[in-house]
Amino acid sequence: MQLVVGRIGRAHGIRGDVFVEVRTDEPELRLGPGAVLATDPAAIGPLTVESGKVHSGRLLIRFAGVKDRTAAEALRNTMLIAEVDPDERPEEEDEYYDHQLIGLDVVLADGTPVGELTEVVHLPYQDLLTVTRPDGTEVLIPFVEQIVPTIDLAEQRCVITPPPGLVDGVDAVVDGGPEQPR
Repeated sequence: MQLVVGRIGRAHGIRGDVFVEVRTDEPELRLGPGAVLATDPAAIGPLTVESGKVHSGRLLIRFAGVKDRTAAEALRNTMLIAEVDPDERPEEEDEYYDHQLIGLDVVLADGTPVGELTEVVHLPYQDLLTVTRPDGTEVLIPFVEQIVPTIDLAEQRCVITPPPGLVDGVDAVVDGGPEQPR
């Protein structure tokens, strides 16, 4: 199974280093020295990680064979793809790889179907689960234990306990600011 683990950003310096936007919870494993990564577009890769370090809070990587800034700039916006064993599990019991979650049936605690989990959106402070309903509409579910108490990979389902209005189709009332005279 293939997973996108990063996106190459701008070059840094003159020796071929590039910043990488990390898209994995295990960068030391997926993007460490010696890692061989497929690419999108495929014509660029595969790329082998020669070295890496954190610089100004961001991951800076040098790939084998990329020796100057010009070659590094040519890699910009390339997606990095790692080959992962489908049976591999994260070390922590309550952690999951995106590919394990995508395709799960999403149901309420009482068993009422909500839809299919179609994407995991990784944001800086919290992950969101994109659930596609049978009518094609999507709803974003915060991936926190209070709202997503159960992930059952054996049964291929995700149980959610959303607050009122999150998935039940109730239209939100937008606060117009300070009260207006009536």
